[in-house]
Amino acid sequence: MIHEFLLPALAGFIAGAMNAVVGGGSFVSLAALVGLGLPSVSANETSTVALFFGQISSSWAVRDGLRPVAGVPIMRMLPATIVGGFVGALALMATPDLVLDQILPWLLLFAAIALLAGRQTSAALRRHGVHIGVGAILPAQFVLGVYGGYFGGAVGIIMAAVWLLLDQADLRAMMPMRTLMVSAANATAVLMFATLGQVHWPAAISMAITAGAGGYLGAHYGRRLPNIVLKSVTIAVTLAMTLYFFHRAGTL
Repeated sequence: MIHEFLLPALAGFIAGAMNAVVGGGSFVSLAALVGLGLPSVSANETSTVALFFGQISSSWAVRDGLRPVAGVPIMRMLPATIVGGFVGALALMATPDLVLDQILPWLLLFAAIALLAGRQTSAALRRHGVHIGVGAILPAQFVLGVYGGYFGGAVGIIMAAVWLLLDQADLRAMMPMRTLMVSAANATAVLMFATLGQVHWPAAISMAITAGAGGYLGAHYGRRLPNIVLKSVTIAVTLAMTLYFFHRAGTL
């Protein structure tokens, strides 16, 4: 039926653009795929494979803006992220269904707080002699990779929130590196899901084509947004998702 192609295509474009600008696009794609009747694990794997193409196109669009995070170079961040993504993908494939419903709202709440006060918290830590470097950021990046490979919902938002605690850069400056690291977290997961998983290929192909377009356009134009606008939109999306997932978990 035609809606089986149009719905994933529309969701893919929106999700690709969201991931490039603020993150959280996987919630749009997951909702569309579950609405088509896919089981949650199959929907998650299909979404991860499809949105990967949007992440790649976004990374290409912002490749000239890549910079270290908290002084840690890209070539040290990439292995930690990729290995974490591999571990997360293995965990998902061994799990009969998603088990993050109770944890995800708290992760999102942490992200919202860090986005609101991350730079102030980071500055306060430095004033008290707490200096965070390679010893902290690489384990943190590995854990973010595990989360990205296992579930990945809002991983870009949570990654930006963690980095704000470790670095003084603003969200716009972090966009290129965050986009690349989210792609890295998903790379091994995509390979495993595509070969051994439960990917629904008609929906994945339809979604992938539009996610690539949305990801490129979102990254290209998102970089032109003033930082205050980008931060405000990111916080608003994060708070809305936090409330939704607390309600879904039965806490609200």
